Amino acid sequence: MTLTHSPADHPLLQDHESEALRTVAAFAREVVAPGAAERDSIEKGQVDWATIGQGHALGLLRMAIPREIGGLGLGQLALALTLEELAAADPGMALVFGATGLFQTPLLVCGDPGLQERYLTPFLGAEPVLACNAVAEERNGTDLVLPQNGQYVQEMTTARRSGAEYLLTGTKRYITNAPVATYATIMANLEGSPGSTGLTCFVTELEQEGVERGEIHDKVGYRTAPAGELNLNDARVPEGNVIGDERGGWDLNVTIGNLTRVTCAAVATGIARHSLERALTWCKERRQGGRLLHEHQMTARKLADMAGRVSASRALYLDAATKADNVLPTPAYESAVAKLVADRAAIDNADAAMSLVGAQAFQRGDGMDRVLRDAYGPRIYEGTPEALALVITDELVHGLESR
Repeated sequence: MTLTHSPADHPLLQDHESEALRTVAAFAREVVAPGAAERDSIEKGQVDWATIGQGHALGLLRMAIPREIGGLGLGQLALALTLEELAAADPGMALVFGATGLFQTPLLVCGDPGLQERYLTPFLGAEPVLACNAVAEERNGTDLVLPQNGQYVQEMTTARRSGAEYLLTGTKRYITNAPVATYATIMANLEGSPGSTGLTCFVTELEQEGVERGEIHDKVGYRTAPAGELNLNDARVPEGNVIGDERGGWDLNVTIGNLTRVTCAAVATGIARHSLERALTWCKERRQGGRLLHEHQMTARKLADMAGRVSASRALYLDAATKADNVLPTPAYESAVAKLVADRAAIDNADAAMSLVGAQAFQRGDGMDRVLRDAYGPRIYEGTPEALALVITDELVHGLESR
């Protein structure tokens, strides 16, 4: 981790998790980080298949899949630490691997052996396969995150029963990996149910009639990870491809959100950590007023605040990850707090690094412009600060009522 400890040293990790983390840390440092600037200018909708292939060889596209069927078998704690390592090198690359893991999460949660055999096995092969989780829509952001807002969802993608199939119609937007994914989990509302009260989760192949890849988004940050639209026009999904139960989408969505916010907080922590490391390197070499920058009191205070944000963010996401590994149902409060704090830390540390490095950081070749742009990504996906505040406050109020 930062700055003197290895993530593999965490006492709650199992031996195979520690070994995997050591490997990933070296991969992130030696392979991912050197190519971050080049990937930032990659053509939209494209991915760095060479680096993804190297990561796949290490197991990064099967991190949470159980070891007994060929995955790495990482728990939430190890998974979060892994994504921090990747994000410190290039948060967009962390998202490419993480979005594929997000596709796998509902399949792992539901425990359906048939669906797992059919849709997890492809990630165990020799060639890298990417996937996505399609929830977001043009008119539905927070309303698809908060169950109490389900009745207000507008023009939701629908699922219409047709014999032994469902026909999915609608447009999913802002979907990470959509331009290059082979598979998707899709949240759709059963036809005739108000808002998203009939929310149901489906798993499907994307190379089929009725599915078109729409607009590729030209994002400000996370340019390593492509995102875009999925246009569904009576896309056929077998009834056996329902994950969980009909109308069980909200319960599944909440569980997935509570798990994913842990890893999102880890990604934000990685960004905050990168900014600290960049600023510290500069302040150890740059002299002003006859002294190294870090020897000036005001600079030392800025560096200390940056370090505090990294340590606080990490402590919160590690606590949330530990509870996610050991408590059912997955707690909402800890993951929401962790993400809320880490999202802000990413932005504040990137801003502080820009200030400390100064004119050099303002040059495109320095790379801090990419970090600053990437820093604003975490506060948008898997719950904005405002949505997280509602989750946190709701948990606090219910906690007081139960005393």
